[in-house]
Amino acid sequence: MLEHFFTCPYCWEKISILIDNSIFQQSYIEDCEVCCNPIQVSLKFLNSELIDFQVSSIEQ
Repeated sequence: MLEHFFTCPYCWEKISILIDNSIFQQSYIEDCEVCCNPIQVSLKFLNSELIDFQVSSIEQ
């Protein structure tokens, strides 16, 4: 597991998540721990190294 910090696209607070670096490509929804809004998280690993990390708001 790897802890990764990023800025919430809703409240602009710096938050962290734990990501599993044994899974090459992931895409899921995670709620912001500050404002509780849903965030789309997409990431990729290569040889257990994070090579792409993107977050975006989910329009309701």
